[in-house]
Amino acid sequence: MPQTSAKLIPELCLLIILSFLWGASFTLIEVAITTVPPATIVLLRLLIGAVVLITLVMISGTVFPNTAKRWGELLVQGILQNALPFTLISWGQLHTSSGLAGLLNTTPPLFVFLISYFVLQDKTVDAKKLLGILIGFAGIGVIMGPAAFAGEQNSALGQLAITGASLCYALAALNAKRFSDQPPLLTAACSMTLAACLMAPIAFTFDHPLKLSPSPESLASILALGVFSTALAMVLYFRLVRTLGPLGVTTGSYLRASFSVVLGVLFLGEILTTNLLTGLLFIFTGVALATGQIKLPRLTKKTT
Repeated sequence: MPQTSAKLIPELCLLIILSFLWGASFTLIEVAITTVPPATIVLLRLLIGAVVLITLVMISGTVFPNTAKRWGELLVQGILQNALPFTLISWGQLHTSSGLAGLLNTTPPLFVFLISYFVLQDKTVDAKKLLGILIGFAGIGVIMGPAAFAGEQNSALGQLAITGASLCYALAALNAKRFSDQPPLLTAACSMTLAACLMAPIAFTFDHPLKLSPSPESLASILALGVFSTALAMVLYFRLVRTLGPLGVTTGSYLRASFSVVLGVLFLGEILTTNLLTGLLFIFTGVALATGQIKLPRLTKKTT
């Protein structure tokens, strides 16, 4: 549903918060993965997130879905939004530099645009939104630069895994529109619980989590991942899908990558460069265009 610029401001603020929560997840995963394998990280963050969200649903008195069809739809959403992309990103960061991982993870808006325009024949996806997507993507390129592609750590499989996660996020955003008839908290809680159930046998088969000796830093990172970058983030995500649409909410991937760089500057001693500032300007301009906050003038023919 189209919204005025004034009504968009609160939603864009929530988009920035969501992007910060997801941007911080890259740093948290880097800490966690030193002593905890990828599948177990995903299982634990989903379990923590699911417990938090299910508790909130029960406190609110919201009624759970009562049809097999709806639970099946929520399972698909949990796979596309949580289980599969979280696993691909966690595994991909073992084989890909964080810079390139951040760059590749900005591609969901491109996938959403292509799927919406060419597959779903969505005519509301116009040239202005495409321009915003391209400007945001250019901003990420300015920040990361050619160095993001350098280094032996960047394996083809790692890059493919991160790109696959981006495709999952695009499909999840498009699929999430079907849950507009129920509260975002309920959608997040149910889909995440099902994703956690799916990840449990995978983690126990490949990682043997009961035999691990995780460091306190890894455990703290996983706790933060579960509460903030998973539970809280999912509630915001499903709200924004309803208000900004799939394309609008996936533009947060640009902000997510920029926040990961900013957090590196603030907490890891990385240098604040001209490229970073220029790239952030591109990113915020692109997101504003894609979400309708900036309106381009229309060219009209003169009449005589």
